[in-house]
Order: sequence, then C-alpha cells, then structure tokens
Amino acid sequence: MGEPEERKEPGEPRNAGEPRNAGQPRNAGELAELVEWVALIDACVEPLAYPPVDLGDPDWIRKMRELPSPLDVAGIRAEAEAALRDVLSRYEEGDEDVRVSLRALLERCRRFGRETTLPFEPTPHGFRQWLLRISVEDQGLDTRDMMVDLNDLCGRARHAGVAIRPLLLEVAGLSSDVDKYGMGSTRYILLRAAGREPCGLW
Repeated sequence: MGEPEERKEPGEPRNAGEPRNAGQPRNAGELAELVEWVALIDACVEPLAYPPVDLGDPDWIRKMRELPSPLDVAGIRAEAEAALRDVLSRYEEGDEDVRVSLRALLERCRRFGRETTLPFEPTPHGFRQWLLRISVEDQGLDTRDMMVDLNDLCGRARHAGVAIRPLLLEVAGLSSDVDKYGMGSTRYILLRAAGREPCGLW
C-alpha cells in the first residue's frame, strides 16, 4: 500500500471557501481529522507487519529481528511520530471525553500503537511523554507487558535523576479507572508505582 496522502493542517480548507469539518467546533474537527489520520497510518503498516518467513532457515529468528520497521518500509515514520505527538498532546490537554476517544482510537489501531515510538529523552518532559503513552494505550493487549514497561521506565528515571513520582501522580489522574483484565486499572497501577519507595512496581 502506498504512502498516505499529504496531510493538511487541522482546519485548513479543502477548497477555497470550504472549511474542513464545516459545522463542527474547531477542536472537534481537528480531533476527527487526527482519528482519520491515525487510522490511515495503521492501515498502511498493517499489511507490512507480517512478512513471509522461511521457517526452514536455521537463522530465521535473527533475520526476523533485523527486518526494518513497517513504518520505515512504508516511508511514513516521521508522519507516524508526528501523529503520536498530536495524540499525546490532545490526551493531556483534553477533557475526559477526548481521552476516552483517544484510548478507543489506539484500541482500534493497535498496529499504529505497536510500531510508533518517540525518541527517548531522559528529562521530565520525556518521561511524561512515555507515561502519557502508557495511559492512552490503557494496557493494550496485556497488562503484564504494560507493567514491565512501567517498572523499567521508573528505573530509567531513577538512573537519570528525574523525580518521576509527581509525573506518575499527574498522569494517573488522566488515566482510566476501568480494570480491563483483572489486574487493576491503569490509574490504580500508576498510583501503586508512585506509592512505592523507590517508585516502581517491584
């Protein structure tokens, strides 16, 4: 599948005198466009995520690990990272309805969420971005994977000298309180990590 068409800026007219998402509030229109954009990226990378594998090749595991990311194969890494930043920004700044919508978006577009990452920055802002991503993904397919990632993130924050407890508490306040898989809600897990000394899950 080819690259997605060039994205217009939110609110940019499709044609002269024709506003994008006419009749909707500006923010609602921009959110709707972001949802469409993430879904398009997800559709582009999904067919590339499962390349043919020769299981008869004794070296197939190493070769699989060395395969390029579907985002790089499709040539849309920059677009995907920009979309993820937009998701995290709107998640942090929006109300609960916006956050519910964005959690549902990543629930539908799992390939986008799995393949798209941001460069790691060992700063308070960088850790907040990673915590926001944990929050919006809302445990993904497996709470255990999320907990391992969160515990590792807390360890990296300690190593970088970043006080992660205020960030954990802040992002917990934005997170879902729904216990999806019987291991606690994302909010509960973040609060649990913040309540330990040092911060973490184990």
